[in-house]
Amino acid sequence: MEENLTRINKFLSETGFCSRREADKLIEQGKVTINGVVPEMGTKISPNDEVRVDGKLVRENRQKRIYLAFNKPAGIECTTNLDVRDNIVDYINYSERIFPIGRLDKASEGLIFMTNDGDIVNKILRARNNHEKEYIVTVNRPITDRFIDRMANGIPILDTITRKCKVEQISKNVFRIVLTQGLNRQIRRMCEHLDYEVTALKRTRIINITLDVPLGRYRHLTDDEVVELNQLIEPSSKTEEASFPKVTPKISIQPRRDFRNR
Repeated sequence: MEENLTRINKFLSETGFCSRREADKLIEQGKVTINGVVPEMGTKISPNDEVRVDGKLVRENRQKRIYLAFNKPAGIECTTNLDVRDNIVDYINYSERIFPIGRLDKASEGLIFMTNDGDIVNKILRARNNHEKEYIVTVNRPITDRFIDRMANGIPILDTITRKCKVEQISKNVFRIVLTQGLNRQIRRMCEHLDYEVTALKRTRIINITLDVPLGRYRHLTDDEVVELNQLIEPSSKTEEASFPKVTPKISIQPRRDFRNR
């Protein structure tokens, strides 16, 4: 009987209603009920239980999974809270319920995934899997060799030292950085520690998906991209050594034309 039970947050993510993280927030806020009762965190349900969010019945979603690559403009908030002005869900105005995987700061732009697949959200957000994210960053004054070296070898922020990462200078005030962790406002805080201010920040790649749509537009991931993405985020790829050998060539310096469409 136990094998037929599912944690409530997992159920909500598998139905495509929201991510597990968002489900936990809804449970904490008392917006979720199971058979009319507000559950505790971690409560398990059976297939016969009735789950509602804000009084609305949640049914299992048998529809095809949606995976979008969206080029977020600055000023858009990566939240599913429709009460927040300029939220990402209203901006995209997709015909079905979708939510962002992770977030980009309001002031930042670039690639973010949107989906109705709660399980893939959970896998991608596991920082221990060393998923690569690539950014193009503009700062307020000329970059030095010392700046590049310090950024690449760890900066003390938020009571920790950032992981070593790949950093390459593109021009006088612009550099590329590839992170495998997602601390709050990480790049901005790293630059601030070295007395630099970020004036523009654009994410250009997440794992195997490279930004290739105009600002404010989105496209559906291809079936091949989704298959490769799922392979790369499997739990077996948890070590630095096993981290995405297929996409390594994509982080090399590309012709300057790749970075003009901002």
